Amino acid sequence: MAQEQATLGGGCFWCLEAVYQRVKGVERVVSGYAGGHTPDPSYRDVCSGATGHAEVVQLTFDPDVVSYADLLRVFFTIHDPTQLNRQGNDVGTQYRSAIFTHSSEQESAAQEAIAEFASVWGGRIVTQVAPLTTFYPAEDYHQNYFDDNPYQPYCQVIIEPKVAKLRAHFLQMLKA
Repeated sequence: MAQEQATLGGGCFWCLEAVYQRVKGVERVVSGYAGGHTPDPSYRDVCSGATGHAEVVQLTFDPDVVSYADLLRVFFTIHDPTQLNRQGNDVGTQYRSAIFTHSSEQESAAQEAIAEFASVWGGRIVTQVAPLTTFYPAEDYHQNYFDDNPYQPYCQVIIEPKVAKLRAHFLQMLKA
C-alpha cells in the first residue's frame, strides 16, 4: 500500500515530533503550520496568534505498519485534548488541539477517536477536526528539535515525559 499522511496539532510541535519519530511505520515527521489564513507564515508570525495557524506535525506513514487509528490513539494519549487553545504553559490558538484530515476516511476516523476517548477525558474533548488546506513546513531549526537539543530544559521537562508516556502505553509500537 502507498504511504499516507496525517497532520496533527497538540500544543508545541516539538512534542509531537519527538513522539511520532519513535513510532514504527512513521517514515517522516515534519514540524509546521496549518489551519490559518496567512500564506507562508514564519514562526514569529504564528506565535503572534494573528495568522490563525496551529503548530502541527505532518506525518508520512505506512498504513501496513501503523494505522491512522493507532496514530490517533497515541495523539489522544500524549496531549490533553480538553484544553482550549493551550497545552500546559503554551497558550494561544497556535497551540490548539487539532486534526487536519486528508480524506473523508480520516475525518470519520477522527470523529470515532474523539468518541472513543471522550470517556477517558470526561467527555470534554475540544479537538478541532478540519480538512487540511495547506501545510507550511516550519523553519529548519524547528525540525528534529528534541533529538538535536536533548539537554535543553524544555526538552527535559516538557517533551521527555511525553516520549516516556509513549514508551509506557505503546511499547509495541516503538521503533527498534
